[in-house]
Amino acid sequence: MRDGTADVVVVGAGVIGASVAWHLAALGVRDVLVVDRGAAPGEGSTGRATGGFRAQFGTSINVRLSLLAREKLRRFRDEVGADPGYRACGYLWLARAPGELDILRTAQRVQHEAGLAEARMVEPPRIAELNPAASLDGVIGGAFCPSDGFLRPLDLLRGYLDGARRLGARVRLGEEVTALPRRPGGRIEKVRLAGGEIACGTVVNAAGAWAGTLGRLAGVEVPVAPLRRQVACTAPCPALPEDMPMTLWPGDGFHLRVRDGRVLLLRPTKGAADPFRAEVEDAWIDEVRSIAADRVPALAGVELLGRPLRDVARRARAARPRGRLREPGAGERLLRARRHARSRAGGARGRADRAWRAALARRAGAPADPVRGRRAPRRSRASLKSCFRPSGR
Repeated sequence: MRDGTADVVVVGAGVIGASVAWHLAALGVRDVLVVDRGAAPGEGSTGRATGGFRAQFGTSINVRLSLLAREKLRRFRDEVGADPGYRACGYLWLARAPGELDILRTAQRVQHEAGLAEARMVEPPRIAELNPAASLDGVIGGAFCPSDGFLRPLDLLRGYLDGARRLGARVRLGEEVTALPRRPGGRIEKVRLAGGEIACGTVVNAAGAWAGTLGRLAGVEVPVAPLRRQVACTAPCPALPEDMPMTLWPGDGFHLRVRDGRVLLLRPTKGAADPFRAEVEDAWIDEVRSIAADRVPALAGVELLGRPLRDVARRARAARPRGRLREPGAGERLLRARRHARSRAGGARGRADRAWRAALARRAGAPADPVRGRRAPRRSRASLKSCFRPSGR
């Protein structure tokens, strides 16, 4: 094992890259190197993920992959030595039009055939029992799976990456891949970084939403395109219970969950000119606030971080060195306020996450910068509605 060589180079230090590194090392591949351009692990999609887990998909392969992942989550503590935070609170889909209900029914037939036996259709009275806070106005039915639920993405990442390191894998942070030179036969022979080259036998593309960009460095078109997502976060409030199922409206993709005492409001942004644009838009916040108050009346009047708490954002900006500041947009102020509030109220888990990521960055020789100014897009996926379309449609 030399610094300039590796049997396998995994590009991407998110949860997928960390999983690949751990599994390879567990199978006996000792010369595994994980590289990432971020200053700390999980600075792409993993660190910004909202932590939902489901097996309710409309294609057999997605359902079967999710069932395998669910069993892995249940064994994770014993196999990897960390708690993934998996909680089976369920996913509840609410249809407001006959076409939406047909999509859910068609998807559920696929789910049952693939082995997700517990998924079931639900009528409005049962919906009211599963989530009393959701308004039934216009709701004609839905779908529910009790084994869907939530996990802790950074805990998964921590478990896999620390476990991979114990098995001999290396991690290099702050290293951006600039080229993937290929031999005449087509195989990649090395990974070129800004600070040098790594000769290798295999390269794993674990760049998530950036997988297409990375693939083009090797002349390969990877069919991955990012879906821009924005998230609004409430201040800590008792409006909804922590074990409320993830509740989704497939017609427009709006969904919400409770995490650490705050409600996360989400809705995909389709057709964005720049899907990697990371600022949260004021107009989107106003729209999602209105949708939330209409569909979950208990949230009417609940404050969103970044709206009434702009003074918190100003305090967060004032605490940073002046030489690194620029005037942020409104969306960026929202996210800074959210991070500032989370750092004050997040408790030991948030502090442990930041300390772990900073320590790993120091071990890898990269500067730690746990506070980032923008939200990155999540891993590429189809819209919530299209996930339930049968194959071929």
